[in-house]
Amino acid sequence: MAKSPTERLPQSVAGEEFQRLVDIMARLRGPGGCPWDREQTLASLGGFVLEETYEMLDAIDRADHEELRAEIGDFLFEGVFLAQIETDAQRFTVADSLRHIVEKLVRRHPHVFGSAGGVDTPGKVVEQWEQIKAKEKAGAGQQPSVLKGVPRALPSLLRAHEIGARVAAVGFDWARTDDVIAKIEEEVAELREAVAREGRERADEEMGDLLFSIAQLARQLGIE
Repeated sequence: MAKSPTERLPQSVAGEEFQRLVDIMARLRGPGGCPWDREQTLASLGGFVLEETYEMLDAIDRADHEELRAEIGDFLFEGVFLAQIETDAQRFTVADSLRHIVEKLVRRHPHVFGSAGGVDTPGKVVEQWEQIKAKEKAGAGQQPSVLKGVPRALPSLLRAHEIGARVAAVGFDWARTDDVIAKIEEEVAELREAVAREGRERADEEMGDLLFSIAQLARQLGIE
């Protein structure tokens, strides 16, 4: 029998601790709170969000579970901080954000929280997820786009990797790894020509083409 999405683990205190974090953040931002926290904006927090993301990834890479425990807390704090700024502006609350992700996870896992059957491999789960996602967007009147939702703020090579993965999913990809290597060699030759004869602006373009091709080779080889 599928479990209720609201079923709690025995003796779970996650909800209570999360509420404490929300309350602390509200006090820091409220009257008589912390001057530094009160003056922060969505834009000013961007760098901190990125820094905490990389610190969490570093802990994962080093398999440092104690450090990861702390970094997850720091990362959650940044999310609550952002939500509090939006709450102060009367746009939405952290509860709205939590409700959004909970409802989305339940909708997109009907094989767990509903009666859908036959979804018994990771590949089928991804296929079902994308199908449900497409239906949701169509229902909202959004035009389907392979590249929609690729964040502009991603580091350039990671963004190139994600774009390549998106278009590969709809059949636009090199058939063989050797073809990607040949493309890289072609781009190296074009970059060499641009550096020697065409100036900095053209070299910038060719360098971008080369790095994009290298990112696709890494993607095909499964190299992060």
